[in-house]
Amino acid sequence: MRLSRNSQTLLRLGVGITLAFIYIPLIVIAIYAFNASTTQEWPPPGLTLDWFSKAFDNQGARDALWTSVRVGLVATAIALVLGSLASLAVSRYRFFGRETISFLVVLPIALPGIVTGVALSDTFTQVLGIDLSLFTVIVGHATFCIVVVYNNVIARLRRMSGSFEEASADLGASTWQTFRYVTFPTMQTALVAGALLAFALSFDEIIVTLFTIGAGQETLPIWIFNNLFRPTQLPIVNVVAVLAVLISIIPIYLAHRLTREEGGAAAARGGGVRAEPVVAEATAVP
Repeated sequence: MRLSRNSQTLLRLGVGITLAFIYIPLIVIAIYAFNASTTQEWPPPGLTLDWFSKAFDNQGARDALWTSVRVGLVATAIALVLGSLASLAVSRYRFFGRETISFLVVLPIALPGIVTGVALSDTFTQVLGIDLSLFTVIVGHATFCIVVVYNNVIARLRRMSGSFEEASADLGASTWQTFRYVTFPTMQTALVAGALLAFALSFDEIIVTLFTIGAGQETLPIWIFNNLFRPTQLPIVNVVAVLAVLISIIPIYLAHRLTREEGGAAAARGGGVRAEPVVAEATAVP
């Protein structure tokens, strides 16, 4: 479809305004990270790199970063197992209530975070009698990380025809061989992309974390929030916020590359998904 010159200009203007609306606040924070003054004023009176060394030497920020990484990794591992199992069940089997289960799996990511946080906190402390700790944070994060993995994997499985798995079984492959050589190679990039996105989502989460974390424990977003209103810590908070953005960009970028490259490969194959060589490899295993 060809657009007129005026339409192209308006479209570019709209894209530019949208990007500015999203990224100008992040640019402001990045500039404040180099602010030579301990007070926030615009424009900054000077620029310095001193706050970066102080941020790296801050024990509280380092501990909070390590806590966020641990929580993100474990929550992502749980999401990979449960999300992939749910996607395989929904995409490969027909049973009563299948669409309802699919809806219930996706629902947590659409709920307000404060509702999820309060519900989890009440369930842990009042119903189950469990003290809030990193374990409860991990469970809370896993509830919405599952959705990311589930959506990625089920989308990939729905693009893969079930006839490939049927052909593998007809040629003598066992159920495990079919999964190992046909199904898993098809879904592995979706699993990696889902894991990267789930980790990024867990790493940045604060609302559910506030309601599920134990006393004296902090993830990086909570550390930023707790120190945001302390004037002596504000320059360090700006630096940590910029570093958190940079850390979050990495898994999101990798996930984007994986899905884009997989989509391009599928288009080059005419929409097929590793059919003949994978099935042949499955049936070649004794």
